[in-house]
Amino acid sequence: MHSPQFTAEPSSNDSAERDFAVGGVPGVLRSPASGADHTPRFDVIIAGCGPTGAMLAAELRLHDVRVLVLEKETQPKSFVRIVGLHIRSLELMAMRGLLDRMLEHGRQRPAGGFFAAIAKPAPKGLDSAHAYLLGIPQPVIERLLEEHAIALGARVRRGCAVAGFEQDDEGVTVELADGEQLRSRYLVGCDGGRSTVRKLLGVGFPGEPSRTETLMGEMEVGVPQEEIAAKVSAIRETHQPFWLRPFGEGVYSVVVPAAGVSDRAEPPTLEDFQQQLRAIAGTDFGVHSPRWLSRFGDATRLAERYRVGRVLLAGDAAHIHPPTGGQGLNLGVQDAVNLGWKLAAEVRGWAPETLLDTYQTERHPVADDVLDNTRAQMELLSTEPGPRAVRRLLTELMDFDEVNRHLIEKITAIGIRYDFGEGPDLLGRRLRDIEVKQGHLYGLLHRGRGLLLDRTERLTVGGWSDRVDQLADPTARLDVPCVLLRPDGHVAWVGDDQQDLDDHLSRWFGKPAD
Repeated sequence: MHSPQFTAEPSSNDSAERDFAVGGVPGVLRSPASGADHTPRFDVIIAGCGPTGAMLAAELRLHDVRVLVLEKETQPKSFVRIVGLHIRSLELMAMRGLLDRMLEHGRQRPAGGFFAAIAKPAPKGLDSAHAYLLGIPQPVIERLLEEHAIALGARVRRGCAVAGFEQDDEGVTVELADGEQLRSRYLVGCDGGRSTVRKLLGVGFPGEPSRTETLMGEMEVGVPQEEIAAKVSAIRETHQPFWLRPFGEGVYSVVVPAAGVSDRAEPPTLEDFQQQLRAIAGTDFGVHSPRWLSRFGDATRLAERYRVGRVLLAGDAAHIHPPTGGQGLNLGVQDAVNLGWKLAAEVRGWAPETLLDTYQTERHPVADDVLDNTRAQMELLSTEPGPRAVRRLLTELMDFDEVNRHLIEKITAIGIRYDFGEGPDLLGRRLRDIEVKQGHLYGLLHRGRGLLLDRTERLTVGGWSDRVDQLADPTARLDVPCVLLRPDGHVAWVGDDQQDLDDHLSRWFGKPAD
């Protein structure tokens, strides 16, 4: 049986929006049981509208899930902090049609020198069409993701902090700081390392508190670049977490060890930077006119559980670690894409029984690995003789392509392989953005659905066509006959047998439609 070249079910956004309101009041649903329940009701309430929360909201809206995002801050962040999107996050942006917008506001740089700031170029032939780092202002990426979620139909309420919640078999009642109560089927805490949702849920957050602290900011300097470069190069021989890097127009990124560990809720001052620069470099380089100032410690913690009943955790609410290697924001965005389609499947009623549980079984080990590699990187930034000796040894070992490749695939998350059981090496891994006759593979994943890529032209998704698209393309650049992709781009099945395919479609996408 020949399948169509490409098939996709039409979206049902219109019907979902009609269900979203009663009597013209957004978010108010009429209960069939009572006939007139005007309690605000949503499918999912998300606490926190940072990158993780906004990305999750968008992923849910791709499946017509009614979403409300609560953000305690009244205004978006105003300071211009540059963050980096690693390879896997860039791939996810491409999968959702967001990459071009990100590229307009960011600056590309080579993918290399990430692990403990050891200056080694990326190995050749990284398995990605997006093998670079994108530096982008944090307020910009947050704005773009929030706009994306809103355009898809998510509602965002600012100045709303979660103060409490109670869950039962049917849903979660969320209480705001002003006493207002909201009702939803699920609640997801994306509210940062000091997560109120996690604390109220009673989930343990074991790990290590900060032992050291570092100041970070962007500001102007008053001395020539050549003088800065020479001084920084000499100091970094003994102080690894120290740099002044130009960002153009006289603005520098400044990182300097702090005098001690303090309350991170209190931002540092320009005087703190000047004092520490003078203590370490003998000069404050004439720093002035800061754009933003912050401090970070090396606290490293991982939530014991990502889910308790109808309440889940994602992003920094589930894990915190030092920013060494630039993995934090990326890890949270990747959590959101893993969770979004699974939670949507649960809401829409077609999720297999254990699908939502795979969010923790897949993402918890990934976060655990990130925490371990940041612990290792922080040790390698130490000025003590032992760690410095290990750093010199690792610097030599990274001249071997296999070592360098392993570390960069770890940092950029393209080396992740979820455990889907026995099968080819490709099973459980993400598939790169290969060329297909429709253009590029990721262009077929914009709607967050599964995809069967069939080189045999014999297979079909049959009764799963409302959840899974298919493309018959014998010219696709694959070394296997067919692959089934989950909405997050990971390979759920490899083969060429229809019955085997049907079994895996059931495993990931539930029972076929009648």
